[in-house]
Amino acid sequence: MTTDPGLLEACWRDFVLGVVQGLTEFLPISSTAHLKVVPVLAGWGDPGVSVTAVIQLGSIVAVIAYFRADLAGVLKGISGAFKRGQWREPEARLGIAMAIGTVPILIAGMCIKLFWPGYSTSPLRSVPAIAVVSIVMALLLGLAERLGPRLKQLTQVEGRDGLIVGLAQVLALIPGVSRSGSTLTASLFDGWKRADAARFSFLLGIPAITIAGLVELKDAFSEPSAGGVLPIFVGICSAAVVSWLAIDWLIKYLQSHSTWIFVVYRLLFGVLLLVWWSGSASN
Repeated sequence: MTTDPGLLEACWRDFVLGVVQGLTEFLPISSTAHLKVVPVLAGWGDPGVSVTAVIQLGSIVAVIAYFRADLAGVLKGISGAFKRGQWREPEARLGIAMAIGTVPILIAGMCIKLFWPGYSTSPLRSVPAIAVVSIVMALLLGLAERLGPRLKQLTQVEGRDGLIVGLAQVLALIPGVSRSGSTLTASLFDGWKRADAARFSFLLGIPAITIAGLVELKDAFSEPSAGGVLPIFVGICSAAVVSWLAIDWLIKYLQSHSTWIFVVYRLLFGVLLLVWWSGSASN
């Protein structure tokens, strides 16, 4: 019995991509940027939007499992609101905020899918663009860390919070922005406590990332570079395990620490990318 070397290479590649996805999806450092840059540095080339979107399903499995109690509470709250009109209950308000916050990115994503066929190869996904965006978002996160009053808790969430954070989530369609980074930044500006802002960011991301992954599922398996079902399954599994660990770590970390470590990382990441790109372009 022989093993296809190409299949083993594809499995290893998608395993690494899953680890990168799991580490960066929920930390405010941009999973899209790292999933673009790491394969290029490893000599694998850009894996494409479809493959990376499907590997994100592993992160969704992790976040649903981690927040299963919160999600059950939301479903119970929405059910109670429809039956007894208890729309002011915290769980019902959280469900409403999640629904409102998901609408902007669905509309924006649909517009890109329908009217921007060359998005996956656009200049927005270039290394210098990702580097500049990373630096800009680092500065915004630092500003939010300095100015945000950090008073609001998840139990106080309203529909307006869903709209504000949902509009910020749309920015994550730009590689280098970071979905968790943009939503965390908006939440801090809006007065949220750090750990509560992270929890809402994770919960709000469930519908958007799930839909994006499912939409791209067919295209991902049909791409020649994907290597078939097994490599992508490996990537989804590694993303799920690492995502769980990253979620648990970040929530506990933000309970007693600031976001400055991520501000510094994003600045260094952006600067080093520009230096590397400049060196590569001159050779």
